[in-house]
Amino acid sequence: MNKKILNLPICLILSLFTLASCAKKVEVTQYEGYNLLWNDEFSGSKLNDKIWNKEIRPSGWTNHELQAYTQDKENIYVKDGKLVLKAVQHTLKSGSHYYTSGKVQTSHKKDFMYGRVVVRAKAPKGQGLWPAIWMMPTDEKYGNWPVCGEIDIMEVLGNDTTKTHGTIHYGAPHGQKQGTYVTKGASFSDDFHEFMIDWEPGEFRWYIDGELYFKESNWFARSRAGEDFDYPAPFNQNFFIQLNLAVGGDWPGDPDESTDFNKAQFEIDYVRVYQKDEYDMNVTRPEVKMPPKDENGNYIHNGDFNINESLSDIEDWQFLLAGGGQGNATIKDGMLVIESSNAGTVDYSVQLVHRNIGSKKGKKYVISFDAKADAPRTIKVAVTAPEVNWIRYYPDTLHDIGTNWKTYTIEYTMRELDDAFGRLEFNLGNQGSTDTFYLKNVSLKELD
Repeated sequence: MNKKILNLPICLILSLFTLASCAKKVEVTQYEGYNLLWNDEFSGSKLNDKIWNKEIRPSGWTNHELQAYTQDKENIYVKDGKLVLKAVQHTLKSGSHYYTSGKVQTSHKKDFMYGRVVVRAKAPKGQGLWPAIWMMPTDEKYGNWPVCGEIDIMEVLGNDTTKTHGTIHYGAPHGQKQGTYVTKGASFSDDFHEFMIDWEPGEFRWYIDGELYFKESNWFARSRAGEDFDYPAPFNQNFFIQLNLAVGGDWPGDPDESTDFNKAQFEIDYVRVYQKDEYDMNVTRPEVKMPPKDENGNYIHNGDFNINESLSDIEDWQFLLAGGGQGNATIKDGMLVIESSNAGTVDYSVQLVHRNIGSKKGKKYVISFDAKADAPRTIKVAVTAPEVNWIRYYPDTLHDIGTNWKTYTIEYTMRELDDAFGRLEFNLGNQGSTDTFYLKNVSLKELD
């Protein structure tokens, strides 16, 4: 995924800007075809309130995060030419902890539509720390989140600072597209890196230190009432920039004894926003390109298990463990065999999936497979939508598996928008059984 594009606009002219209230001189990169719209180099002694708002929020306000956002100087301050957002752990007499942190944003001060955003920053390391550079719409004219849209330029989880994620959120049901970049050298907590996004009417492009790692042009806007809005909605309205350091939450999990709050600070060297003189507004949503089917119309690749493929990568079949599940999967003699030693605590604790299942709105589909087990047991089968908030095109359904081979046939109708990235799932976790499961002759076809 990580590759450079040859026509990437790179720095052609370096201009020296001397900021009036600064003690330092700053070289602000100029890009061919772009004009500098606004920037903050954090060269003064305090946060520029003509650009930034300090946001106050209680703990648990979103994502079950633990921190309260405050205006306190210990949480938000400018030092040595950097904006610092600091997470602080406070200890009560009872010995329990609570957390404060910093969040700033440019709402109603520096709102804009389309452009290039460049932020140089250094992320903190530590379980439960979650720095982010992201954007939200000023007026949310299409509805509240996620219908309004969200643009995530950078999210790094403190337990693994070798990775950053770029994401857009949109629609109802909630859709998202995400790219991930893994560092080749110093992690995002070891040194400063430049996070950049190009936001145009029909495309987003994410870069790390000038290297393109993800682009996306396919999204939709639909209200909860089912009203569809014309592409490129919801990303055709003014957005503003947000910088914050969260503690805990659904994604990173809570901090633990390994988290060093003396070093729990998100440092931002600069924020720069550029725009082109004009943008081509004549864009249309790309057609959803369905994954290939075989000569029999089967979306399942290697459904007869004649190829001993890897079950650990994301191509076609993948075997997954979670929530205490233990086991292994092997392909042999034209079948896939799953042996379990612990069923785990959730349905997907022991799970076999096939990615990239194509489904078109209004079409009917049929799933067929042969299965047996060493002793009678149950499994759950589903067709899910990883990029549409994990909604179910075919709901999680229990199937009784006997000790003799039996063919199982399932039909369902696709009632959502076209999706080329669905998943067929066989879930063996949390079923009260670890009996060995055998699978062969899997197919998923569109009915005429």
